[in-house]
Amino acid sequence: MTRFARSALAALLALCAPIAAPLGIMQAANAADLSTYTDDDGGVCGQPWVLNKITSRFAYQVRHVPHLPDVAITEFRKIHQHRYLPADDTWPIGRRYCGATVDLSDGHSRTIWYLIEEGQGFASIGDNVEFCVSGFDRWMVYNGACRVLR
Repeated sequence: MTRFARSALAALLALCAPIAAPLGIMQAANAADLSTYTDDDGGVCGQPWVLNKITSRFAYQVRHVPHLPDVAITEFRKIHQHRYLPADDTWPIGRRYCGATVDLSDGHSRTIWYLIEEGQGFASIGDNVEFCVSGFDRWMVYNGACRVLR
């Protein structure tokens, strides 16, 4: 299938999804939707939209970064917020630093560190989420052992 055909099919499915969902046709769910959250939910750190965003971006990462194993996040555990930097005059962006343990589809558990930046979503609407799963930062974007997001 060509790239154009795949894009056209994806666009068609995206347009049809709102119509099919109320009819009960669409039964798929993200891995984070199926997760059981244990221990502390971490407040904002445990919100479904945050975990779903991490799950989908991680799936994209393992498909597009060479030499990463083909795994998916199946569950989030021990979700916690370990630091909060509120927005003020000297620090205009509020940041929440979160951590958790993720179970992967290969049966292994990994530590994940993530950051929620307030008001930094697309076109400054909504919040942005950056994450790092230990052992999956091949290009050292977040320094060794996800140090930048801790």
